[in-house]
Amino acid sequence: MTYEARDLNLTDPTKGYLNFVLYTEPRIGIASSSLNAELDIEAQQTVTPHFQEWLGRLVRCEPNAMHCTLVLPTDIPRLFHPCVTEDPSSPAAISGSGCVCRRTFYDPEFGLPVVGQHFKHRGEGGTDQWSYKTFAPLALRPDDVFSRFHTGRSLFWARTEKGVLSILPQREALGYSVGYSGGGPSALAAYLTQLADTDGQNTAAGASYDKAHPAILAWTQSSAADRGTNELSLDDLKAMQQS
Repeated sequence: MTYEARDLNLTDPTKGYLNFVLYTEPRIGIASSSLNAELDIEAQQTVTPHFQEWLGRLVRCEPNAMHCTLVLPTDIPRLFHPCVTEDPSSPAAISGSGCVCRRTFYDPEFGLPVVGQHFKHRGEGGTDQWSYKTFAPLALRPDDVFSRFHTGRSLFWARTEKGVLSILPQREALGYSVGYSGGGPSALAAYLTQLADTDGQNTAAGASYDKAHPAILAWTQSSAADRGTNELSLDDLKAMQQS
């Protein structure tokens, strides 16, 4: 199918996942996104302030079919098991106080599913951490205008003129990265170029590599982009194009 952002805009995140396209192969047990990029967020990536801001707005909910697309078929039952901190007799408990439960959320801005995965050693003083899986949106909300780009620990974010933080829109197979010469920095540079060219209005993911402005591409490929947490405003991106 031909992807057009206007066909996939989310209208009300409380009523469904209208910013999501599902790909299924029931015969061999596959159910996943065909357009939205799937994101695996490791525990060490969750310490950034932008991730914590995003996590803080997530809403806990009962597992549904969308959450099942984020885990292996054999792990689907774990979506329904309580954490050992909530029920010591949970099937997710390991050796009494250890835990390998899942926790389900949705993002109220986009309605997309989020699954948290708990890994806790038994006893005191051991590992007790959460990692997360979710899907990136294909565009910002219809009335949103991009204002600022953030990156840190290989996570990429957009902030709108209204101050709302979002995972940077991303297409499957067009993943973003920084700090080297390759497809990831090229995909990111192409998307940032699109934002600069349209005054932050065209936020649909999937810009072609050949649309990347040379100066923006040089930044995404540089060690500067890979250093700590970086921010670029819409004006910064436009200034790069003039340099």
